[in-house]
Amino acid sequence: MGVALAVSLAKPSRVRLVILAMIFIATTVNYADRATISIAGSDMAKELGLSSVQMGYVFSAFAWSYVLAQIPGGWLLDRYGVKWVYAAAIFLWSGFTLLQGTVGFVTGFTAVLLLFALRLLVGLTEAPVFPANARITAAWFPASERGMASALFNSAQYFATVLFTPLMAWVVHHFGWHHVFTLMGALGIVLALAWTKVVYGPKEHPSINQAERDYLEAGGALMEMDGRKAATAPTNTWHTLRQLLGNRMLLGIYIGQYCITTLTYFFLTWFPVYLVKERGLSILQAGFAAVVPALCGFVGGVLGGVISDALLKRGYSLTAARKIPIVGGMLLSMSIIGCNYVQADAVVVGLMALAFFGKGVGALGWAVVSDTSPRQSGGLSGGLFNTFGNTAGITTPIVIGYIVQQTGSFNGALVFVGINALIAVFCYLAVVGEIRRVELH
Repeated sequence: MGVALAVSLAKPSRVRLVILAMIFIATTVNYADRATISIAGSDMAKELGLSSVQMGYVFSAFAWSYVLAQIPGGWLLDRYGVKWVYAAAIFLWSGFTLLQGTVGFVTGFTAVLLLFALRLLVGLTEAPVFPANARITAAWFPASERGMASALFNSAQYFATVLFTPLMAWVVHHFGWHHVFTLMGALGIVLALAWTKVVYGPKEHPSINQAERDYLEAGGALMEMDGRKAATAPTNTWHTLRQLLGNRMLLGIYIGQYCITTLTYFFLTWFPVYLVKERGLSILQAGFAAVVPALCGFVGGVLGGVISDALLKRGYSLTAARKIPIVGGMLLSMSIIGCNYVQADAVVVGLMALAFFGKGVGALGWAVVSDTSPRQSGGLSGGLFNTFGNTAGITTPIVIGYIVQQTGSFNGALVFVGINALIAVFCYLAVVGEIRRVELH
């Protein structure tokens, strides 16, 4: 009796915060490895004699394989479990990153082919990460904390820019472009080994106490991360996909994510070019200016999760708690259109920072995925969600390129980005409806 009372009164451990720290670190390294090629690109092109067209093909490789691998990556997570698929993904993408440093031994067309192949492989092996993050968050966090947890790992994309871009630029300047890949690849391999020692499901983790397990289960955590037997994974993938795509709520969420990610890829691709060509900044000035929206995006991303969880704890429905930050953030991100009507560079950067802050606040899609994905198909649902979202990585640079080429100005491009934010608002207000977990049949 005394032992039972002691257990019931025990203070819950906070192992879930260690798990969140691990997925935040892994996602930061994930985004930093995506950016290695852009940091090393200029010096690499000079040394290897690559043209702009050839480098364009190299830059595009990641997005194509990353998008195409989302659904297979989600299936692997459901079939073989999150922990080991994630660890293998970190190890493999880090190995392929490291190998990019060896491209200096060849030149010309051979270098293009080798780089293209390695970037394809990086995109292929990074594909399971975000669906896995959503699955881990659903397993380890109650609904009242899931918004903050999801917002934090999603904000790693901005943190990676702030933390690693200056470091990688310094490495290129002092040691050469090859060593950017060496550094990031080696860092990732160490992380993969650490992952296997730290990350477990809530039911298996050696450091969690029963009080925390009870707290998680009472709050709606799934408790299952990678402990399901293979037999419980969906056997008919195409049937499952048809059900997911046929669900109005999920389809609205998927399309909304495409529109939200359009804003991300504008900042990742065309924003520095806009500052140089349209606003007349130097490349160095544009580089520093690009950090400001990234910082604001990180702050907005964390704040969006805080707001969502606070609303839930105050008695708002899950639907309201998720939609209020998303809709408000997307409306705020439409301030990007205001750049067409101001002249001062500082005001332009300020409006861009405000837009990216709003995008961060509204980037709660992964929390919604954790809230809505079927229990037996969380990986597949997350993969489909990320497929829609990252298709914007292919379409956005191309569409904006055509707009700028045809009009000779970025004005139409900024309107295009703002309209996507408005469509995301429409999806969540008029299409999604009540946010709830989907049950497959």
